[in-house]
Amino acid sequence: MLCFGGVPLRNGQIINGGGGEHDMGPWLRHAAKAGVRLINISPVKADMPEDVPAEWIPIRPTTDTALMLALAHVLITEDRVDHAFLDRCTSGYDRLRAYVLGETDGTPKTPDWAAAETGIPVDRIVTLAREVAGAPTMLTAAWSLQRAEYGEQPFWMLAALAALLGSIGKPGLGVGFGHGSIAGMGTIRGDFPTVGMSAFPNRANSIIPVARITDMLENPGAEYDYNGRRLRYPDTRLIYWAGGNPFHHHQDLNRFRRAWARAETIVVHEPRWTSAARHADIVLPATTTLERDDIASSARDRFVLAMKQVVPPQGQARDDYAICADILDAMGLRERFTEQRDVDAWLRFLYGRWHDQMGRIGHPVPDFDAFWAEGRVELPERADDVVPLAEFVRDPERHRLNTGSGRIELFSETIAGFGYDDCPGHPTWFTPREYLGAPRAAQYPLHLLTAQPATRLHSQMDAVGVSRDSKVRGREPIWLHADDAAARGLADGDVVRVFNDRGACLAGVRLTRDQLPGVAVLPTGAWYDPQDALCVHGNPNVLTQDIGTSKLGQGPVAQSCLVEVERFDGPLPQVTVHAPPATTEG
Repeated sequence: MLCFGGVPLRNGQIINGGGGEHDMGPWLRHAAKAGVRLINISPVKADMPEDVPAEWIPIRPTTDTALMLALAHVLITEDRVDHAFLDRCTSGYDRLRAYVLGETDGTPKTPDWAAAETGIPVDRIVTLAREVAGAPTMLTAAWSLQRAEYGEQPFWMLAALAALLGSIGKPGLGVGFGHGSIAGMGTIRGDFPTVGMSAFPNRANSIIPVARITDMLENPGAEYDYNGRRLRYPDTRLIYWAGGNPFHHHQDLNRFRRAWARAETIVVHEPRWTSAARHADIVLPATTTLERDDIASSARDRFVLAMKQVVPPQGQARDDYAICADILDAMGLRERFTEQRDVDAWLRFLYGRWHDQMGRIGHPVPDFDAFWAEGRVELPERADDVVPLAEFVRDPERHRLNTGSGRIELFSETIAGFGYDDCPGHPTWFTPREYLGAPRAAQYPLHLLTAQPATRLHSQMDAVGVSRDSKVRGREPIWLHADDAAARGLADGDVVRVFNDRGACLAGVRLTRDQLPGVAVLPTGAWYDPQDALCVHGNPNVLTQDIGTSKLGQGPVAQSCLVEVERFDGPLPQVTVHAPPATTEG
């Protein structure tokens, strides 16, 4: 099992919609005991659980595509590809092959070429290619690989590599994305519906990729490319934000903060004084999950859970539903919005609809009152194995894929037709603007990775408990290789200034030898606390660049970030972001 980005257990503990089963760790241990070789290809050894035996191949951040292309070069030149599979199930192999061999651009993607980009020795690249060709192999990539410049390329190339091996559609083999990125990925779950609401139509008929918020606010009316379309940014005067925190997840926060202030009115729903609340005109206090009744249900988990209210709403907090209903009431649309249901009636309606669906497919579940009393419904595991694309591989003509050719596309005429210079018709290596092989590394010689923290989920609960205990003198810890720290005269526990030309923050040094030299790891989620253009708490998004992955995906590129680190010797500023701001009784 070749794991690009590893399979970090910290991410496998969470799931959208809520989860009742944590099975990633046990399955990894089962696989290892069964004799599966696990190989962690990552700049960080901790991207594989400590109690799971795995080989670690350190790689320069964001160079995974180069390694994959070199593996393909070995497979092609040593005639280790599955020609029968390629002929039956793929299109465009000849175009990709010509690129890998250097026939189209004059640069063969040899192991020697890849070694210079990845930092992996030539002989290890060659033997790795032979190993994956010589044994049944599963290929995986963590979602973090997308969150870099040209982040579409490693995902596309990994699928192409699985196609060269002919492993797609076979039990336990092929390619999987997101293992170790969230719970439930790869879990064998029954093909059951979930408890949920239908989405309302977007009557504005306007969308933007979420990572392009700053561009939208800065450039109303400007045109941009996205997934083959030419779109236009709307002129946004009002921001209404319920759920999420852009001052946590967005990049280049100093630029974003200036763009955010362009809006005429900003309204947020918040239970806490987050940075989003502090940068809003109107804050509507919203309840937490402990202050309301709800149902947890996810397509990746076997449990439907009753989320019962534990305490009454605190202070002036109200449910999001109640807030929206009152706003719609002022617009004369309450009945249309609520459909004359209160919270209890909605929960009964949604569960009842699911109850009836389950009955129709032969899996009866308890009625709502029994479910609410018990607190959960556990759905059965599937008895049969689920093998993605197995039907397609058995009969590619009868079970055509939703691609232009109906096959796995190693070259896409559709994408090539977009004419994008940053995402052509086949997987391609582009030299990132910010990585350890870039000229910019002479000025900022550390590649900053912004991993999910092990002590919280994103920025949630940053002010309390295990998250606060992980801080170094009140700052978010930054993990440095011991050699990098020694070269800068730094010791464990020092407070440092982490900086580039986009911004700066303070962080507390932690030393390790379990990551690649030249790599710094500063987890996400420290609440943004800007004081004189310096985030004194350690939010890494004051450092990350805010550009799109490509014109195709327009995703975030937080993992493409170069910085420098120096000891902070001045008076240590107090972290104030967790204290509520001053208020006036009205």
